[in-house]
Amino acid sequence: MTAVPPTEQPTGSVDPKLLEILVCPLTKGPLEFDAARQELISRKAKLAYPIRDGIPIMLPEEARRLE
Repeated sequence: MTAVPPTEQPTGSVDPKLLEILVCPLTKGPLEFDAARQELISRKAKLAYPIRDGIPIMLPEEARRLE
């Protein structure tokens, strides 16, 4: 059994330090992490940015619109 290096994140997770510094590219407001959907939610912009392979895709055209 091999140990996971401390710099590697488990699949499907995002580095908590990265989440602290990321903001919505449109509003520059805070983002909420939705672990179940693997998205970063911008309430102000009403967008959900996807996270693919642990990488947040911070492009408005890739985001899902919130109702």
